[in-house]
Amino acid sequence: MQNWGRTRRFLIYPAVNFLNNRRSNPIAANPVFNSAFGIRSAIRFQHRGFGSDATKIQRNPLFSTLNSEDISYFKGVLGEKNVIQDEERLLTANTDWMHKYRGSSKLLLQPRSTEEVSQILKYCNSRSLAVVPQGGNTGLVGGSVPVFDEVVINVSLMNNIISFDKVSGILVCEAGCILENLITFLDTQGYIMPLDLGAKGSSQIGGNVSTNAGGLRLVRYGSLHGNVLGLEVVLANGDVLDMLGTLRKDNTGYDLKHLFIGSEGSLGIVTKVSILTPPKLSAVNVAFLACKDYFSCQKLLVEAKWKLGEILSAFEFLDNLAMDLVLNHLEGVRNPLPPSLHSFYVLIETTGSDEAYSKEKLEAFLLHAMGAGLITDGALAQDINQASSFWLIREGLPEALMKAGAVYKYDLSLPIENMYNLVEEMRIRLGESATVVAYGHLGDGNLHLNISTPQYEDKILAQIEPYVYEWTSKHRGSISAEHGLGLMKANEIFYSKPTNVVHLMGSIKKALDPKGILNPYKVLPHSLSSSS
Repeated sequence: MQNWGRTRRFLIYPAVNFLNNRRSNPIAANPVFNSAFGIRSAIRFQHRGFGSDATKIQRNPLFSTLNSEDISYFKGVLGEKNVIQDEERLLTANTDWMHKYRGSSKLLLQPRSTEEVSQILKYCNSRSLAVVPQGGNTGLVGGSVPVFDEVVINVSLMNNIISFDKVSGILVCEAGCILENLITFLDTQGYIMPLDLGAKGSSQIGGNVSTNAGGLRLVRYGSLHGNVLGLEVVLANGDVLDMLGTLRKDNTGYDLKHLFIGSEGSLGIVTKVSILTPPKLSAVNVAFLACKDYFSCQKLLVEAKWKLGEILSAFEFLDNLAMDLVLNHLEGVRNPLPPSLHSFYVLIETTGSDEAYSKEKLEAFLLHAMGAGLITDGALAQDINQASSFWLIREGLPEALMKAGAVYKYDLSLPIENMYNLVEEMRIRLGESATVVAYGHLGDGNLHLNISTPQYEDKILAQIEPYVYEWTSKHRGSISAEHGLGLMKANEIFYSKPTNVVHLMGSIKKALDPKGILNPYKVLPHSLSSSS
């Protein structure tokens, strides 16, 4: 790279109202990512579930089968139009957006209130009718679609903002609120959501909470366990738990809301959320950098934490194969750096309240990083469009992978120093039979390992699993950093949790959902759930 001081390739865009409109949303823009009842015809998919013994599950014989009396009851509660039996709409509700998992539900219910959810669950529990809670249906592990004929309860109509306190920044809303709509609302109030996802145009806050979604801002604002102040949850028997507190401090007894954050709808259905939102800061800068090796990426992260400190808001990475893939399969994407052999790329975002201070701090960091040989090239966005184009590279990767063919996706937490070793080992293990692509949230140790192939094949899966899980467990990582376990990894939980811990989880499930009707076959190992 030429001397930064001479080339001025690093250009800073002016501080503008950018944070919540900072990049285009490939997931919202592409039909395949549209909401649970949108069009999904943009890309051809293979309809085949795979992985983690998904095809070996047996329907729980204790569950009842839907009959005409059940339909009549639900119509009495919800009205005709919110009891859906239309085959086309059911096909969408039965199928995850990756088209890996497809159930055979014959009924989709759309409640409009907590009371209606309560009535539905009370009835289903009395009849032993299994149910699947569903929001935007953007999950990646088969957690939000039926496995067999479970009744789908979609909360999309429960989309009201209940209150917002401009002093405290505390937002209270219903579970069906789309994340991007909440972001837009808060923007008018001078606040932002602490959570930001590529799927924000479709995903809903109830599903975000139920899966403990991580996303792009975790390095700055932490997880939902820290930002969610309260929940309203409906249990399997229809009881409503009002834990919808708006207090920063409440040390009265067990903090039960944490049971439901990340439980993927297996313990109860989240109907309302109280969440602490940070103020919107005006000085936002985005840099797209090249590194010669993974060690340089690690060193750059350490230096960013020390030298950018309080203004660091995102630290994302992708390797050269990920860059090639997004350039080849996603329209409108271009490499912001001149063609060259770069092994790794890093996207850094900073967010602060003082433009001059943030600019000076970031420029000093970039000069230091270049002088230390940590970066080999880079560009700093000079306007909103350029910043959006930088983010599109990172956020467009899931769509690009889908267009490239079949993809085996693994969402792993690993010690940062060991993370890329797994990628290199998988390339050796799979050879020319697959393309191993790596990207993720380096700032919080989250690797998105993607294995791209022309089509799904059992022999390739056998080379991947359980090796990936065994490797992750050996290095004391987690087999699910932010996507959840769902159906895909329910049987693999023992790679990340001791047996006695899993059995305690089973006891909690049994206490809150004795008949096991809530999102069955997910989260917990099938042997454990079937024994209940």
